[in-house]
Amino acid sequence: MSLVSYKRKRNFDVTPEPSGTKRSAHKQAPSLIYVIQKHRASHLHYDFRLEWNGVLLSWAVPKGPSLDPSVKRLATQVEDHPLDYANFEGVIPEGEYGGGTVMLWDKGTWAPESDDPAAALEKGDLKFTLKGKKLKGSWVLVRTRGFGRQPARPSWLLIKHRDQYASTGDITEREPRSVSTRRLLVEIAHEGGGDVRKAATGDPPAALERKLATIERGRGLSTHGS
Repeated sequence: MSLVSYKRKRNFDVTPEPSGTKRSAHKQAPSLIYVIQKHRASHLHYDFRLEWNGVLLSWAVPKGPSLDPSVKRLATQVEDHPLDYANFEGVIPEGEYGGGTVMLWDKGTWAPESDDPAAALEKGDLKFTLKGKKLKGSWVLVRTRGFGRQPARPSWLLIKHRDQYASTGDITEREPRSVSTRRLLVEIAHEGGGDVRKAATGDPPAALERKLATIERGRGLSTHGS
């Protein structure tokens, strides 16, 4: 596990993202961090992260997690992130890697369901239990061969197991706000000096309508552009 790729892609004189140079304080509890960050960059996706061996293993899930066991969500593995990234919410400046608005959409802990999670990761079949504020219960990440040409990054599928937390409802529509600040993406962008219109495209229309109208009246903007 390495943060070399993470650091190489970022200019920490510009981006407010954590540099990963600080050593994390020794944890008294054995719980492993789990977090999902909703990220409106060049496109909307959800960054799914699991603590392992001192870093956050990370996958980009374009459509976000589904509570429906019949739905398999594509999850593209990306570079490891530092543990303190688990608390990041804000605006990455446009022009920087991942430029856009980041929301702390869910956070909690996770536990592997096998005795040897390292072997499960190597095999590409990691079963685990989430204890988040939004996502709970049993899940699995399964590595696939991807689609079309050989993918540049490993492709996985994120799938909910059938248990009491499974549902056919859309959790991303039902729970659109930050678990940390209760803000929408548009509010995070507005307060952080980001691109409000771009961030707004990542919020569900029902949650956005009144909030966006209030923000744009205050800034003298028009939802129709110029």
